[in-house]
Amino acid sequence: MATSDAGRLAELVRASPWLMRALRAARELGLADWCIGAGAVRGLVWDALHGFESKPSALSDIDLVYFDASDLSAERDIALQRRLASEHPDLPWEVTNQAAVATWPEYATAVGVALNADDSLRIIAPFGLDDLFDMTVRRNPVRASAEIYRRRVADKRYRERWPRVTVIHE
Repeated sequence: MATSDAGRLAELVRASPWLMRALRAARELGLADWCIGAGAVRGLVWDALHGFESKPSALSDIDLVYFDASDLSAERDIALQRRLASEHPDLPWEVTNQAAVATWPEYATAVGVALNADDSLRIIAPFGLDDLFDMTVRRNPVRASAEIYRRRVADKRYRERWPRVTVIHE
């Protein structure tokens, strides 16, 4: 991952009041291994790259993911989501234990950000940041079949919201 892209991402995150508030709320849960990622991060970056900061994309959800192989129960995810929703009802939370799910369906959304105890940011990008900053939607074959990917691309309507996005069809 290029340092410049990580630095750019950190600047965008720090400049986003709602995302910084969400990161602080998530950190308060005390989960060992967590991040906020997927569409929340993708939308933040693509809006900035399109100059849409004054009219950001509507947030369908804030994906808070964590990894805990010792408790894969859906009840835990629901309890964490309810806690966040009661403390921050204006933020659309979705909480998922990634130990039960695997990864995100596109490489551009396989990016997460966590807020450390010292307020530094930790960026998690197992496939790098190129697709995110190049505005490229590419299927993660480990997570999504070609058919699921085609449906997701149609449902998400990426090019309608962000005209400069390139969608890789297989």
